[in-house]
Amino acid sequence: MLQPDFDTWRQPTLTGEGLLLRPLAPQDWDALYAVASDPLIWELHPAHDRWREPVFRDFFANALKFKGAVVVIDLANEAIIGSSRWQGFDPERSSVEIGWTFLARKAWGGTWNRELKRLMIGHALQHVELVEFQVGEANVRSRRALEKIGGRLTDRTSVVDMADGPVRHVIYEITRDSFANGPLAGL
Repeated sequence: MLQPDFDTWRQPTLTGEGLLLRPLAPQDWDALYAVASDPLIWELHPAHDRWREPVFRDFFANALKFKGAVVVIDLANEAIIGSSRWQGFDPERSSVEIGWTFLARKAWGGTWNRELKRLMIGHALQHVELVEFQVGEANVRSRRALEKIGGRLTDRTSVVDMADGPVRHVIYEITRDSFANGPLAGL
């Protein structure tokens, strides 16, 4: 069931009840930076200075370069409210990472993250067996959000070099079976 052309399947347009996900494009800079420029979005994130324009500019350029990034659009008003991406495809493990996700604060605590993750995970699991999420160990907000959607904390960790030094990340996963039988099933 694995589709070998990762560059093709990670550039979809996906529509849910309230969200549209489409590939990130250079012309999305202004709208996406307007969301990302809120320092509170990044306060628990290991890249806590990503709200600064030069730092976000690097993040944006990297997302365009490596593809796999989508903008998250609120269908009610057609406004960009965030971004996420697929990266770290491992054909031997039949896995991909979903990450680099951020949403405007107005989208926190509601249905947007659940719908975003349901769309992205459901799409990925058509092509791989396993979806992983690496989260900064101290990022309790993101960790709770992953647990709410059925992410299982593994015993694996990684260390990521950040501007302020190395940061330990914990790894969550969702398999096809846990997705089909978990909290996102049937949404």
